[in-house]
Amino acid sequence: MRQRVARTTVSLAALAALSITLAGTPASAEQRSTTKSPTAVGHGGAVATVDADATRVGLDVLRKGGNAVDAAVAAAATLGVTEPFSSGIGGGGFFVYYDARTHQVQTIDGRETAPAAMNANSFDGLTFNDAVTSGLSVGVPGSPATWQEALDRWGTLSLAQALTGGRQVAGRGFVVDSTFRQQVADNADRFNDFTSTRDLYLPGGSPPAVGTIFKNPALADTYQQLGERGVNWLYDGALAREIVNTVQHPPLAPDANRTPRSGLMTTSDLAAYTAPLRQPTHVVYRGLDVYGMAPPSSGGSTVGEALNILDNVNLSAMTRTQALHYYLEASALAYADRGAYLGDPSAMTVSLNQLLSQGFADERFCNIDPAHAMTKPVPAGQPDGSYDTDCNGTADTTVRTDREGKSTTHLTVVDRWGNTVAYTLTIESTGGNAMVVPGRGFLLNNELTDFNFPNAAGQPNAPGPGKRPRSSMSPTIVLDHGSPLLALGSPGGSTIITTVLQTLINRLDLGMTLPQAIAEPRATQRNTASVQAETTFDPAQRAALEALGHTFTVTPPPGEIGAATGIEFLADGRLLAAAEPVRRGGGSAGVVSP
Repeated sequence: MRQRVARTTVSLAALAALSITLAGTPASAEQRSTTKSPTAVGHGGAVATVDADATRVGLDVLRKGGNAVDAAVAAAATLGVTEPFSSGIGGGGFFVYYDARTHQVQTIDGRETAPAAMNANSFDGLTFNDAVTSGLSVGVPGSPATWQEALDRWGTLSLAQALTGGRQVAGRGFVVDSTFRQQVADNADRFNDFTSTRDLYLPGGSPPAVGTIFKNPALADTYQQLGERGVNWLYDGALAREIVNTVQHPPLAPDANRTPRSGLMTTSDLAAYTAPLRQPTHVVYRGLDVYGMAPPSSGGSTVGEALNILDNVNLSAMTRTQALHYYLEASALAYADRGAYLGDPSAMTVSLNQLLSQGFADERFCNIDPAHAMTKPVPAGQPDGSYDTDCNGTADTTVRTDREGKSTTHLTVVDRWGNTVAYTLTIESTGGNAMVVPGRGFLLNNELTDFNFPNAAGQPNAPGPGKRPRSSMSPTIVLDHGSPLLALGSPGGSTIITTVLQTLINRLDLGMTLPQAIAEPRATQRNTASVQAETTFDPAQRAALEALGHTFTVTPPPGEIGAATGIEFLADGRLLAAAEPVRRGGGSAGVVSP
């Protein structure tokens, strides 16, 4: 059932009906962005992020002639200032890029790596909460290398130029919103245990007040030096030594409530880091080419497998309940295979060609009963190249706990030439490992808690020397006959995959515009006993799905799943940029020429 998906023409009247505000008014270097518009339509390029300052900085780069890569790095650096509990130079991510000149999609793997001294038993004896706030959880940061790699290959700006906007925001300050304050408050106990973190984020012992101006001069100076000295300063210079010292000797306050475990990272681990290019994942869905991130991300393969399964049915011809039923069942099947077969490709063989083959998806599809939900967890399939319709699964029904932090962020950028970036970046838990590198103004990640532990030996995602932990980040670009149609992504830990999948289905199958597809209440099935749904999920739909055998739990406060951004190329040549209208305080979308 591979029906063609039509491009959308969005009228100004329709935008008004959707309460959409056009964005993109130029801002001077001294202006502080406080107003967020979740949707914008226009020409000349577009940026969508969770933050008004980051979107403004990205748009400013586009207006001055920079391309999508330049703007993406500039926006990411700004998010490291204004969204420091979700991203920054202490973390990593995955960068997916469409080149309008070559019509090719390429990706950069900026995932953090484990130290050479780490092994499958390194976390044994620690609770998950103890591991989160420790030096042991810190992976070698990948974001700075990603930025430099992207600029060198496809950008037009130097790193120093790309960091300018973020440096200025850090130096002059930005307006504290309720999300920023709440994230500090939620981490106050952890932040208070480290002198460098409490000094920065708990001035006077309390989180910064909403509406005040927050400045980070140490980070402004770090960006200045990083631009002047280059990323080798962080990977093989003085900043590398400062990072290692923080990991090995946490800056613990005298009155701290915890004794964090020291880390294993050395300067050699930093010096050995690379951000390699990887072939993107690729599937064809409804005649469209869908590209995503390959392992160590499980996003591209799991989204892709689910789409392949769903390509067996025409969701657009179904009732909403039936379409949601197939979406949830396909998600469970793909997650079962994710847990069984995906990990760092440098440490194991990952059979992507088989996992993403239509034959395997067809075999998995035959497990779905249109009238009854499968009992979860479902067994993994057998991607062995020999496919029929016997619905075979292996005996592996292990539910491997996904504890990926939800503090990730995603940005989407398109320039005037059609170059497109979908970039998801993170420091793992909200607030990372809670340690600010003294005098440098940025938090370190706790990404290594994405490994399975304890007793993980032999599992695909076990800790190991130099390994990259499996991720769910799913930056995605959709092409129509070789030209970009849609780019999107989301934060949300292991729910990222279903957020991207559900948004794609909403847009491509269920008749929603991109803003509607992003705003729609979400439900996620990750091969667990029950479906996790937002508090706003339609009670009537829930009851109808329960009648089919699905069980539900509601997400804990604030009851949100994901925080997506995306950009669509409209039929009339304009760009439609969209971000969350409500989740995570609402996102910020803008265009160069509204």
